Amino acid sequence: MQTFLDEIEHKTPAGIAAAIGRLIAAGRLAPGERLPTVRELAAALGVSPATISHAWQALGSVGLIESKGRSGTFVRQQAPHWLPARSQSMVGHHQQTRIDLSRGTPDPALLPALGPALSRVSERAVTPTYQDLPVIPELLALLTKSWPYPVESITVVDGALDAISRSLEAVTRFGDRVIVESPGFPPFFDLLDQLGLERIPVDVDENGIVPASFKAALTLSPTAVILQPRAHNPTGASMTPQRAEHLARLLSTNKRNAKTVVIEDDHSGEISIAPDVSLGAWLPERTLHVRSFSKSHGPDLRIAALGGPTALVDPIVARRMLGPGWTSRMLQTILYDLLTNTDSIERINDARRLYFARQKGLTDALVALGIDAVQGDGINTWLPVADERDAIVQLAASGIRVSAGSPFIATDLAQQGHQPQLQAHVRVTVGALTEDIELVAQALASAAMGPVPGVHTLETRWA
Repeated sequence: MQTFLDEIEHKTPAGIAAAIGRLIAAGRLAPGERLPTVRELAAALGVSPATISHAWQALGSVGLIESKGRSGTFVRQQAPHWLPARSQSMVGHHQQTRIDLSRGTPDPALLPALGPALSRVSERAVTPTYQDLPVIPELLALLTKSWPYPVESITVVDGALDAISRSLEAVTRFGDRVIVESPGFPPFFDLLDQLGLERIPVDVDENGIVPASFKAALTLSPTAVILQPRAHNPTGASMTPQRAEHLARLLSTNKRNAKTVVIEDDHSGEISIAPDVSLGAWLPERTLHVRSFSKSHGPDLRIAALGGPTALVDPIVARRMLGPGWTSRMLQTILYDLLTNTDSIERINDARRLYFARQKGLTDALVALGIDAVQGDGINTWLPVADERDAIVQLAASGIRVSAGSPFIATDLAQQGHQPQLQAHVRVTVGALTEDIELVAQALASAAMGPVPGVHTLETRWA
């Protein structure tokens, strides 16, 4: 009990939760360890049981503790071991919370309706032979017409990560080096680890990969580059055509990078406000461009297009024929319907405008509160904070869940503790923010600056 009393500086729900969070992060409270009861800790601190209950709710909502009924409340055990390392660190224990801005998924209310598309698809399978073309002709024609550069070959796979995985397996070998954005998408880092590939982190600003950082990384002779051209996850940055041309020029001028393959994950293109851009406009012979429709049309569609030179795409198609074969042509027909139906197109246009409005509304509110915020594109934004763990717990005490920033950094999680110069961040899924923008901005601003004694949480304001 004395450990708790010594650590707690502010006897508010946020202050108590932050203190317990620090004890867990430091290992002074081990997984499975039983916590004091609400009444015991309330009596020791001289606060009401409701104050401790709010603190416990905040810690539970971010997955740090769990209640086991009459047995008590315990520090939560580690995430399931079948999850990749960074997925374990990101795993959400999604208990009920007032506003969940942690998931990185689109607002379900802004997705086009699948019912009408399903009703227009034939009830019978239309694949008479296993050797049919892997992409239905009408979808292939539509994708080819809308591709950001003239492309030789396009296939369809089971989502963006499937496309990235198959691209890496086709162009790299164990021990190769791959340039990745930092911050970047954590599953990419796990995937590289699984394939025995070495990460080369490069910096990202509001226009994409920073050229100076990219130039330095190219001296290490990478086999591939993975980048997100639009609505970058987690920052919300979108690459400008000028930046894309600059990066392509850097790749072209060094002979040691003559075979480096660019793999682009355009996961949010349909809801991005930025123009379509790809290094393939300058390097078509070694660019694999991935266009996913999960953020715009629904995560459960599990469908993405992968395009590039025939010499790179055909081996991927051939390898898939020895596994899943092809992506369901019924799913492809549904996607084609959604991409051409007037109502669905209008719904996507509305979603794009609404996501932009939510991003702008939150950014304007944060700037008005003195936070140096940069408006993101798509559904996510990257918020600098004084301390990651304190910010997450303080926001949880306010009824708001966000994602920790550390899993998005390309260096190993164990090494990040030895890099004090790194600015702490949290990822905020602004696309899920449908109301209370001013109050959420106040909570985010408070969390960004660190806990302030005497400041009430939103839990109190909204009670």
